[in-house]
Amino acid sequence: MLFNINKNNWDNEILKIFKINKSILPIVKNSADDFGYTSKKFIGEKISISAVLGDQQAAAFGQACFEKGSVKSTYGTGAFVIMNTGNKKLISKNKLLTTIYYRLNNKNTFAIEGSIFVAGAGVQWLRDKIRLINNAYETEKIVKSKENNDGVYIVPAFTGLGAPYWSPNSRGLITGLTRNSDWKDLVRAVIESVAYQSYDLFESMRKDGLKPKIVKVDGGMVINNWFCQFLSNIIDTKVVKPKVRETTALGAALMAGLKIGVYKSLSDISNYWKIEKKFTPKISKSSRTKLLKGWQQAIRKTLV
Repeated sequence: MLFNINKNNWDNEILKIFKINKSILPIVKNSADDFGYTSKKFIGEKISISAVLGDQQAAAFGQACFEKGSVKSTYGTGAFVIMNTGNKKLISKNKLLTTIYYRLNNKNTFAIEGSIFVAGAGVQWLRDKIRLINNAYETEKIVKSKENNDGVYIVPAFTGLGAPYWSPNSRGLITGLTRNSDWKDLVRAVIESVAYQSYDLFESMRKDGLKPKIVKVDGGMVINNWFCQFLSNIIDTKVVKPKVRETTALGAALMAGLKIGVYKSLSDISNYWKIEKKFTPKISKSSRTKLLKGWQQAIRKTLV
């Protein structure tokens, strides 16, 4: 938060406010650059450190999001959407973040980012706190056993709500319970909530004039094919899952490969990226509208 992404240097005004001496801060380099070497004591030889990326930027790079408008969404403990906006910064009017995606040859590529605080963490809550499941892999079978959500929604605001609400004091909510509700409804509601929160991010992008044609997904939750299909239904967009789901580590490695010449260009890296499975919307407009109306009612109850 001390770095000025407009000038590509430490922000003197902010440093002055917080009384931070610029001399203690590191040199900021390109994403692919010479950062020195690992210590020889680890594996008996020095290895060059040739790339440094934030985790979400690395995931987008691993998903080969090189074209302006390309999007990835990572579903780990939280969920993070990044859209490549090219060489121009786009300032969202709908509470998304502007960030540097990567910098190559001293030129920035920018992105718009949205953050969801609880995605896979909701599944962990089901497993570890209320003990409805033994492991995350069970969730797909459980949600498939229900024809619908029976009007049950969970807003997993366990640590507040991220984009586009930015409501740190909101707390989790379960709504729509009846005497017919059972524990499987709660499991399904947690999985569905991640898709609804994703919809909120993509709706903010749409209001900013951005409409992705394809969303590339990765992270632990996308093992669940039911979730990927439901996500496609709710955001009304094609969703694609790559063969390599751990794209954060992959992206950092690919960037390093670009620096040391393993890859000659971004096009070379694009050829490396492969699709495992595609999901297209398979839900009526009226059904989607009804589901989202229930979610929006639930969200309003949590906002403080």
